[in-house]
Amino acid sequence: MHMTDGGLLALARHEGIVPAPYLDVKQVWTFGVGHTAAAGAPDPGRLPRGMPADLDAGIREALRLFRADLGRYEAEVTRAVTVPLADHEFDALVSFHFNTGAIARAALTRAHNAGDRTAAGAAFMNWLRPASLRLRREAERDLFLHGRYPEGAIPVWAVDANGQVDFSRPVRRLTEPQALALLHPVPPAEPASQVASASRPSGWLAALLASLSAAFQRS
Repeated sequence: MHMTDGGLLALARHEGIVPAPYLDVKQVWTFGVGHTAAAGAPDPGRLPRGMPADLDAGIREALRLFRADLGRYEAEVTRAVTVPLADHEFDALVSFHFNTGAIARAALTRAHNAGDRTAAGAAFMNWLRPASLRLRREAERDLFLHGRYPEGAIPVWAVDANGQVDFSRPVRRLTEPQALALLHPVPPAEPASQVASASRPSGWLAALLASLSAAFQRS
């Protein structure tokens, strides 16, 4: 299974987006939504420091890497859970696992595999260290049990050239449509002249069509 777009954006709301390299709480160079060198290329420690000149491009790259990094967490949830999952249940479990790394040993997984969804939902609240995670755990529990996706803007945080994030005020607050447009950019349309040229026959086919047209006119 894979996270839905709604699940991915819900997780991005919890995590926030930093579109440039920053030092996390463990002083590890990180980029975007929790991407580190351990997840694969690129290594955030080797990326240019400071905010990108094109903020949209920086956010797009952050979301692209985030989508790629989620593959490992999705696979681990799929292995740990032995019963069928609805999309919203899967989204909630991947969000939980992305934050804790505990899907294989958590009581909520055992409860759900045993068929007790109510106990599984309640067990989300076993993971409250630090206590500031309460609102996130409640949101994941409600998504798991009731399919309620969190609402609100996705914060984009600024970072300086030393890797220090300014959490005092987001540099941008993405609405869901804005985030989806950056997550799934539409390729630019071809110029009309190129489209017309591509649709115009060439070579021997063009000569044949011209000959047939002239013959038709003479008749």
